[in-house]
Amino acid sequence: MMKRVTWFVGGVAAGATGANYAKKKVKQKAAQISPAGVARSAATRVRDTAAHVVDAVRDGRSAMRQHEDELKARRDGRITSLDQHVAPNDQVFVDGVPVESGRVIVMRQK
Repeated sequence: MMKRVTWFVGGVAAGATGANYAKKKVKQKAAQISPAGVARSAATRVRDTAAHVVDAVRDGRSAMRQHEDELKARRDGRITSLDQHVAPNDQVFVDGVPVESGRVIVMRQK
């Protein structure tokens, strides 16, 4: 008989704890799911997405300008590769890091 009472009390305690936890979670979600919460969440996501799009467009335009400058320099003959000016055993450093001489492009201002 004592075992049954122990298991019953344990079950009641576990049930009460679980119900209390579930009640708190439902209240938290209800605050987020309310019309104001949904609008707030949507506005935040739109703002974040817009910021990412603006950054991507800026990066794309910057890369486009750099590539365009390089293509114009090649067309005008203002671009040379270090490969033409470096001996085979010489080592080239860019910002203190060794690189292949063929990967470095020198552009002259016109």
